[in-house]
Amino acid sequence: MSSTQQISVTAKFRAMHESGCFALPNPWDIGTTIYLEHLGFEALATTSAGFAFSRGKRDGGVPRDEMLAHIREIVEAASLPVNADFLAGYADEPEGVAANVRLCVATGVAGLSIEDNTGRADTPFYEKKLAVERIRAARAAIDASGSGVVLTGRCEAWLVHDRDPFHTVLDRLAAYAEAGADCLYAPGVSKPDEITQIVKTVSPKPVNVLVSGFNHQLSLPQLADLGVRRISVGSGLALAAWGTFLRAAKDIKANGTFNLLANGAASADLNELFREKT
Repeated sequence: MSSTQQISVTAKFRAMHESGCFALPNPWDIGTTIYLEHLGFEALATTSAGFAFSRGKRDGGVPRDEMLAHIREIVEAASLPVNADFLAGYADEPEGVAANVRLCVATGVAGLSIEDNTGRADTPFYEKKLAVERIRAARAAIDASGSGVVLTGRCEAWLVHDRDPFHTVLDRLAAYAEAGADCLYAPGVSKPDEITQIVKTVSPKPVNVLVSGFNHQLSLPQLADLGVRRISVGSGLALAAWGTFLRAAKDIKANGTFNLLANGAASADLNELFREKT
């Protein structure tokens, strides 16, 4: 993707955050990317967990360069804006985050997220001052690129089991917004009153909410009514696919029956879809 094309796609993605509410589904390979675009979604996002599982690795276990190659592959498979789940930026210090953000921007993404989860059990959170400096460094790297890439600041308080996740999220997301994040995101929030308060706290900047399926019963219209602008499903679609695979495989091994295979997609439909792309 040329820099001119990236700026155009990024401008479209940025405009999508200005009003209304949209779903941002997460493919994990070329095939799922093509199919989601085929359905008519207006933008897509990568999923670090969904991709990691497809490679036989834990979430967070994919090295930087392998992740960058994957992000580029998704960008090139779609004509839509793509938001990159870039974990914690593959660095602790702000300078390292900035350098890696430049590499991520170079893949052609329209957006990327930086989280404050260290990935370490003993100290799962970056200290707030450092976390803010990391967002500020990412912002500066994007601005220097001239790409206009949308920066999402993520607070992982619910996912790392913080003692007071709600108030931690309010405090940190407000700080990330001030540091230059364009969109704010706290995966794990599900209570309507908490979502409403997050939206008010960072307004007028948009809020992304993760819908994980099993613990989130709110629909897109309901989330829109709460002021949410963007809804992602994270690894939800990948886990749905894994769930079907696991049940069918276990049924074959345990019972010697193949009934669950009847629920599979029609190969003729997929052949027809992908024939159009080759």
